[in-house]
Amino acid sequence: MIQRFDRNDRRILTFPAVHPCEGISPATLLDSLIALSRNICNFKSKFFATQRRNVRETIRQVEILLIFFEEIRDHLPSTRDSIVLCFAELHTTFQKLKFLLDDCTREGAKTWMLMKAHSVASQFRVLVRTVATALDVLPLNSLNVSREIKELVLMVANQAHRTKMELDPEDEEAVKRVILIWNQFENKFQPDPCIIKKVLDYLDITTWTQCQKEIKFLEDEINFECSENHEREVPMLSSIVGFLSYCRGILFEDSVYGIADQSDGTSNLETLTCLNPEDFRCPISLELMTDPVTVSTGQTYDRASIQKWLKSGNLLCPKTGEKLQTTELVPNFSLRNLIQQFCADNGISLAKYRKKNRDISRTILPGSPAAAEAIKFLSEFLASRLYFGSVQQKTKAAYEIRLLAKSNIFNRSVLIEAATVPALLQMLCTSDPSMQENSISALLKLSKHSNGKKAIIENGGLNSILGVLENGLKLETKQIAAAVIFYVSSPREYRKLIGENPQVFPALVELIEEGTSCGKKNAIVAIFGLLLSHRNHERALAAGIVPALVNLLASSDKVELNTDALAVLATLAERTEGSFAILEASALPVILSQLQNTTSRAGKEYCVSILLFLCINSGAEVIAALVREQALMPLLYSLLTEGSSQAKKRTRSLIKILQRFCETGTSRFKFAMATEQPKPAAEDVKMDLFEDDDEFEEFAIDQASVTWSHGRRCRGVHLRLDSLYLILGFGDGIDVGVQQCGPERIWPDKWVTSMDFFKSYSIESEWEDKEEGKEVMQQWEDDWDDDDVNDDFSLQLRKELESNTEKKWLHLHIAFPSQHWTMLILLFWVPDVSICFALFIF
Repeated sequence: MIQRFDRNDRRILTFPAVHPCEGISPATLLDSLIALSRNICNFKSKFFATQRRNVRETIRQVEILLIFFEEIRDHLPSTRDSIVLCFAELHTTFQKLKFLLDDCTREGAKTWMLMKAHSVASQFRVLVRTVATALDVLPLNSLNVSREIKELVLMVANQAHRTKMELDPEDEEAVKRVILIWNQFENKFQPDPCIIKKVLDYLDITTWTQCQKEIKFLEDEINFECSENHEREVPMLSSIVGFLSYCRGILFEDSVYGIADQSDGTSNLETLTCLNPEDFRCPISLELMTDPVTVSTGQTYDRASIQKWLKSGNLLCPKTGEKLQTTELVPNFSLRNLIQQFCADNGISLAKYRKKNRDISRTILPGSPAAAEAIKFLSEFLASRLYFGSVQQKTKAAYEIRLLAKSNIFNRSVLIEAATVPALLQMLCTSDPSMQENSISALLKLSKHSNGKKAIIENGGLNSILGVLENGLKLETKQIAAAVIFYVSSPREYRKLIGENPQVFPALVELIEEGTSCGKKNAIVAIFGLLLSHRNHERALAAGIVPALVNLLASSDKVELNTDALAVLATLAERTEGSFAILEASALPVILSQLQNTTSRAGKEYCVSILLFLCINSGAEVIAALVREQALMPLLYSLLTEGSSQAKKRTRSLIKILQRFCETGTSRFKFAMATEQPKPAAEDVKMDLFEDDDEFEEFAIDQASVTWSHGRRCRGVHLRLDSLYLILGFGDGIDVGVQQCGPERIWPDKWVTSMDFFKSYSIESEWEDKEEGKEVMQQWEDDWDDDDVNDDFSLQLRKELESNTEKKWLHLHIAFPSQHWTMLILLFWVPDVSICFALFIF
């Protein structure tokens, strides 16, 4: 009968009481009412930071009513509707009273309950008067109880009618002190420490840990308010967070710290792909449900996913297709508890999944003026501690920066402006493991801001971070250093600079070979980011990245980690030298095994990409080996129905290559390679350039063999003349490659995206815009820390990719000295519309 709600399942100051059902017997209702009254009376021994007078009065009245309930238990009439009506109303009201008392004693909610003191006092008044109204309909004269008991009940009813339940004067004074502190912050004055201490002592917040719990609770409330688009309370919540952050960093400097959750680059990255039952996944996002809710059709979804579905105008159940009778979302507490218990039993943190439902782009601006100034004062204090404090003070300051910059963009910018980055870089050379870990973790948070990346590079931080990557005092510091490299390498100029350092790739490869699961993942991600610069491909191959990844795939049973490794191999395989390195490492059986056994759809798609590029770059021997694999074709055909659109295109291409090989035999097989002999001029021209199902269509132009190809990244024309091999690619950008040819098979090693400059026989630039790279790095961005999909790096990368979507003209003049020809190519590109080019040879 009594509803049992976990404290974490109910939002503060909400009262989901359940009214007793019709037809319930008075005896059953009374037993439940007695149990509920005893629960309320148990609050008498608990500490209340606020509402102490109202709590005492409420519990006193319930204690008197409990005596009455126990007195009439054995003498209760069975057929009086007025008794059932009274008890049912009291039962509902007592549920709400218990919820309200729970909130007044909730851990971490002391400051919030103080600032909501007027509203809470009003709620006490409403509930107590509801009790008085319910007692008015109780037929006391018909009940077999003593006159003293009847008088007690009447006394409670009269007092409940007359009670004012006003705000405690002590609470009101504490509220005024907090408002005074906020006003001082807004006016850019540091508040009086004595006033702050009075507030904290009144609320019994006396340790760093208690202060951190308050901040954590308030941040969760802010996230919930923003996710529900109810941002009315956000300014007040933000002001409290700013005030308590200031207190945590300055007033509790000598207290024990670091007990709170530290879900950063060291967090457990176990994937639910192989650990979590499928029923715990949201049918929409396929991610672990952190806040499961049920719709009118009975299906359960994660709250964030179904809200996005409904906001987009969809009124059908995503799973059943039935029309939703109502858009009301009912929390599924039972499933939520099961998920939490499963994750606790298996050592899985829910933090990385909760954060995907949060958008920290709102934190670019401060939540309130008071919060902004409080963080500025605190940043200056922490910077001074980093430069002039003792070892313990420096370590504590670095840890505070970790927390402040964890998921707040404004905090990061303020900390960077306070010159914390140079001091943190200096602290990396320490012999203290705790100081080094906190320093590199703080730099990880700050490196997600564009100014943080710049500050690290301009202050010579690259060598310091590489030093930690190579010789970190703990494995955790090494893997966090790899994460820092990932973020710092997001701008293309820094990506080139980092790649030119001869220590980077060997250190990352070593971490893949010897690190923890998290360390391996961080190293793989960092390498993937560096590979967006084509110049780094050769360096990565020279460092032995391919054998390390192949060994990882052969020995690891972690699906997520293996998928990441396959993504890097797919990137390397796009170039000829990468394909050769993969074959030299005997990776083909491993790739085929992953294609057959992995449960990750993305992993299967990467396997197909690797096999496709191996066929293109390495020739008939690889194709013949694949043709002999009898289980391959069924797997490829299954991807045609289950994979993404891009995966389907690449799968069709691979299937066509294998089919053509079987049809044409061995050495006669030709597929878009420059090794093909020139075709006779009289041969019929074959053109099918814009057929989506055809990855490779050939046509002949005089003595030139031309191949049209379109894959995930670009479409292009490959044109081979007697002494020159020309590639024109266009898609997300315009790629041009030129390389002189000999009789041997060639593949261009120069690509152009930015069109900065052109030279005959020498075109230098970069392949930067990879759509699939954006998707993979987006996912890896989410797996680190408590940041969201809209965090700094993702926004910057998206901007970088979109910057290539403008209308472009290319005028390229190439001379052929050996043939005395001149080729003039005029190329006009309009994104998502068409490509037009004119070719003139004279």
